[in-house]
Amino acid sequence: MPSPDDSQKPLEPGLYVTATPIGHARDITLRALDVLKSCDLIAAEDTRVTAKLLSIYAISKPLRAYNDHNALAERPRLISRLKEGARIALVSDAGTPLISDPGFKLVRAAISEGVKVHAVPGVSAAVAALSVAGLPSDRFLFVGFPPPKRGERRTFFSELKGVDATLVFYESPRRLAESLADMAAEFGARAACVARELTKLHEDVRRADLVSLVDAFPEPPRGEVTVIVAPPERLEPDFAMADRLLDTALAFMPVRAAADLVAEALGLSRREVYGRALARKKEPAENACSED
Repeated sequence: MPSPDDSQKPLEPGLYVTATPIGHARDITLRALDVLKSCDLIAAEDTRVTAKLLSIYAISKPLRAYNDHNALAERPRLISRLKEGARIALVSDAGTPLISDPGFKLVRAAISEGVKVHAVPGVSAAVAALSVAGLPSDRFLFVGFPPPKRGERRTFFSELKGVDATLVFYESPRRLAESLADMAAEFGARAACVARELTKLHEDVRRADLVSLVDAFPEPPRGEVTVIVAPPERLEPDFAMADRLLDTALAFMPVRAAADLVAEALGLSRREVYGRALARKKEPAENACSED
């Protein structure tokens, strides 16, 4: 494990994917501060936002914008600097870079050119919201921003209905009410959480079912919004019905065909139904032997 003295060691060349606070400035890590102080250049989503953070910690470093608008032209320049041995910190406006921003293309390009990429982990709005939502976190899927148009958004949510995991969305405040209504229409009254302005002065976390949350924001709220939606309820398979159907099908069908037919009809696992079919096929023979 690195010691506190490691902060005095020279920063080695490479790209440093550096997490920054999502609100509270003191959420930045000591290592992130070391990197920002020691790097040659900071590639920032918005240089104005990053300049405010650097000012708080009295850090003065060259800033270069790297975002959706200029990434195509800027990426080769950054890669060229990295190949020359530069130490570049990549930061987003808030949180961990590469989460809903163009950073992954820069990382991919750096890797393909043999440049070392370093992770400087820290806060992420998605994980922060998940940690306070009170919803299952053993399996979750981050799906980013839903499409802005209603038809595409409904299709987007419909395709996620069967995903057996907690869903994590980012959403624009002005589209939040519409998105929640479309979620309720597709997901039903699932438990959910809307986390807004996390770690900031006006932090707001609301937990309810989706149907109730639809009316919770009559006006577009301010700030960054993360929506957490619980996974679908896991219904117990109806094996009693499966056994009844198997008894009928096995009278005139091979085991595999009967199992496939019943599994498809009831939406059950073919492997489980096949195992039950084999067991039921053997029962009459075993009973006959016991009577001799």
